[in-house]
Amino acid sequence: MNGKHFVYILLTENNTLYCGYTDDVEKRFQAHLEGKGAKYTRANKPVKIVYTKEFENKSDALKEEYRIKHKLSREEKLELIRSQQAQK
Repeated sequence: MNGKHFVYILLTENNTLYCGYTDDVEKRFQAHLEGKGAKYTRANKPVKIVYTKEFENKSDALKEEYRIKHKLSREEKLELIRSQQAQK
């Protein structure tokens, strides 16, 4: 394992957002596509990864996942996604 930790946001086919934590974004996305990810993404099929943020430790990544899931409105999540895409 590379020792890196990520928070990611997926866009689903019904235009909802799903936020999660992983140490391997591509592998986790594949698990979601195969129906082996979260219960939410089994019912709401993911289309693409729209946001990722890397952290040096798991604790910080999980705190950010919690913040995104429970503290941000949908519009704030979309702004987070837009701001990252603007930087690329």
